[in-house]
Amino acid sequence: MDKTDRCEMKKSLIIISLLISGIFAEDYAGLSGSFMRLGITARSIAMGGAFTAEKDHGFSTFYNPAWAAFLIDRQVGLSYSSMSLDRRLSGLSFATPLPPTAGLGIAWVSAGVTDIQGRNSAGEKTTMMQTSEDALMISFAQRILPWFSFGVNIKILQNQLPVNESYKGSGIGFDVGLLFKSGKSTTFGLMIQDINSMYNWDSGDLYAEGRIYSEYFPTIYRFGTKFNYKNIRVVADGGFITNYRIGKKESEDIFVNLLPRLGVEYTYQDLYYFRGGLGNGRIAFGWGLEYDLIKDHDSRIDYTFSMDWASQLAHTFSYAFNF
Repeated sequence: MDKTDRCEMKKSLIIISLLISGIFAEDYAGLSGSFMRLGITARSIAMGGAFTAEKDHGFSTFYNPAWAAFLIDRQVGLSYSSMSLDRRLSGLSFATPLPPTAGLGIAWVSAGVTDIQGRNSAGEKTTMMQTSEDALMISFAQRILPWFSFGVNIKILQNQLPVNESYKGSGIGFDVGLLFKSGKSTTFGLMIQDINSMYNWDSGDLYAEGRIYSEYFPTIYRFGTKFNYKNIRVVADGGFITNYRIGKKESEDIFVNLLPRLGVEYTYQDLYYFRGGLGNGRIAFGWGLEYDLIKDHDSRIDYTFSMDWASQLAHTFSYAFNF
């Protein structure tokens, strides 16, 4: 096989991967709360978001709150994603151990679109507008056994539409996670994401005969694993995306789609990290650097480039600090 054939094969594999990922992502991408399913940090996005059983530096409770019970140091994380079509996604996180066997975390995630040109009924330009979705997450975890922990996320949600500044959707949701540490190299995780998460809207602010209605997030049941071998770390998880909610009629359909994700990380000299992955309708590649700020290996900076099934591009930068 010559060089040209190898290049063509690589291109074909990338296209096929994006198409497969897009098939799984298409059915649920437009459902409520999509910003909470995109992934938040450069490292997690680069590894396909398959972090049900992996701890994300600086955002340890985002993918599985049970990780808070295994924290040794306090963590602070910052992340920002710049996406096409004037979209952005940012996050801020803090987590701390609660000796001897518990952990606590708090995080804020925000997504939105800027530079939306407003127009009146005649099509004339008015003001520039923007929209945002925000989630405040409070996490708690308890280690039941030396190798097993249980955690919960409580999420306070808000959606601000550009139609009217006073027209906001708000609600609350929950995540439940379990973590099993099987030796030094393997970890298993189980997660139920967005249990009864919803936005409650009151259209009475816009219409004379408005009403209150609820817009539910899909509930995702995820199982994942992490495996370390020498300088290579492999993460994988699979999920069932459903529209199940508490109180839903049994006769209604509850299955929506599958969510497979896979990622790999290679470590060089315990300082440099090279990553690639596929998941959440995207293929991604990234790198990371670990360095000393105050004490040994207390800081990490990461970058990821990702492309989704519709060829939309994103650049993500993250920083994590342990103290």
